[in-house]
Amino acid sequence: MIDKIFYVLSALTIISATLVIISRHPIRSILFLVLTFFLVSAHYVLLNAQFLALVNIVVYAGAIMVLFLFVVMFLNLNEEMVEVKSYLPWFAAVISGGSLMLIVTSALEKAVLTSPQLVSNYNIGLVENLGSVLYREYLLPMELSAVLFFIAMAGVMLLGRKERISE
Repeated sequence: MIDKIFYVLSALTIISATLVIISRHPIRSILFLVLTFFLVSAHYVLLNAQFLALVNIVVYAGAIMVLFLFVVMFLNLNEEMVEVKSYLPWFAAVISGGSLMLIVTSALEKAVLTSPQLVSNYNIGLVENLGSVLYREYLLPMELSAVLFFIAMAGVMLLGRKERISE
């Protein structure tokens, strides 16, 4: 059953990633990229890595995609694009794609394929275990980063406030 879910998720991920590249409309391309991030997060859930899935959704599908969408809307890329009469972009794309294909094939030649090993402890990727390790073994760095983030937040608030003009 999990194998079927994996194959369906993989097919959907490849289709949505391809649609990111193929789509001519920038807003649709960004929305397909958000769908791709959600599907990759579903793969993380299948791997029992819930924390990575949550971080992927919050950071990439949330923050980064809002930034991309803001930039696209700010630049107003919805207007008709001017066609480039030069073959330089096509030439660069062919060179880049060929180089990537050579790298991937050389990496696959050296790769050793083994059968997947079953994990004996299914609680490895849970958020509860990650929090337990962070707050037991790495308590001092966590506390220092919390203080650092608090100071940065207070600094942003002080820099962002408006000065009152006193008469």
